[in-house]
Amino acid sequence: MNADQLCGLLAEPSRLRTYSAIVLGASTPEQVAGSTGLPAPVVVKALRRLTKGGLIEASRDGFTADEAAFKDAVRESRPERVPLDPDPARDNVLRSFIRDGRLTHFPTFPDKFRIVLEYLVQTFEVGRSYPETEVNELLNRWHPDHAALRRRLVDARLLDRQNSIYTRPLP
Repeated sequence: MNADQLCGLLAEPSRLRTYSAIVLGASTPEQVAGSTGLPAPVVVKALRRLTKGGLIEASRDGFTADEAAFKDAVRESRPERVPLDPDPARDNVLRSFIRDGRLTHFPTFPDKFRIVLEYLVQTFEVGRSYPETEVNELLNRWHPDHAALRRRLVDARLLDRQNSIYTRPLP
């Protein structure tokens, strides 16, 4: 069951109250009706729908809730994380500073900043010349302080600069 299906099952107030009653220990339609104040036909209909949806199970002992459905739905809807670097240590550093394709803040440790700069410089093609305006535009996609990034890339010798033209040198 995915998160949308789970939310759909609980979107109806009578189903949500019925599920809640079962989680809190009600196991028969009568107990659910008593604890929720819902009429018996509404409880029966909600139990049928929740059972069909897989959120509760019916047995001889009564109804029980599948509480793991929430964790399962979250796990199912979470996209597979693609590492930013094949090296787990470098990937860890990058994950700390890059979210949704943006640099959240500058690392304070030089070694970590170097890893981030080496990742960001991949935005540029090796050997191609870039005017400063294009460099600014590309770096601005990563962080609003494109001037600081540009300066740091040049200082780290990851970009060469001559007459406001930038080139990524061969590695």
